[in-house]
Amino acid sequence: MCSKRLRARVPSANAHGVAVLQGHRLAFHKPGRVDGTAKCDAVCTGDPQDRVYGVLYEIDPQQKPLLDDAEGLGSGYEQKFVSVRTDETAHDAFTYFATITDATLKPLHWYRRHVLHGAREHGLPPAYIEAIERVACIADADTAREQAELAIYR
Repeated sequence: MCSKRLRARVPSANAHGVAVLQGHRLAFHKPGRVDGTAKCDAVCTGDPQDRVYGVLYEIDPQQKPLLDDAEGLGSGYEQKFVSVRTDETAHDAFTYFATITDATLKPLHWYRRHVLHGAREHGLPPAYIEAIERVACIADADTAREQAELAIYR
């Protein structure tokens, strides 16, 4: 959700507002392909009371392979088409969903910080942000990687 992080990966990314995906819930359980720690997933529950809040972005279709590579399409994430709502308008969009999960995993502190930064940047509901803040996370033993990841906010 973080605009700076997404634009570093896909320069054409343009935010179109907060979007809601019903019948899904946010989970940190997808093993990262590099470090094996938890990454985000929008889990389909089928329960209309469950919602994942995020940001609807438009990207140049020619840059989609950049995003696919950054997200690890085919390496634990696959793509699906969904309908999301921004205010009262429905939009067709794509998202990535985890094909491999492990509920025992925890995200790295800097990864959760990226998610929180994007949530705050775009004004997601306070209760949703608080739920993300409560997700247990772990320190990264690779301090150089952590510094590189967080340098985007300086």
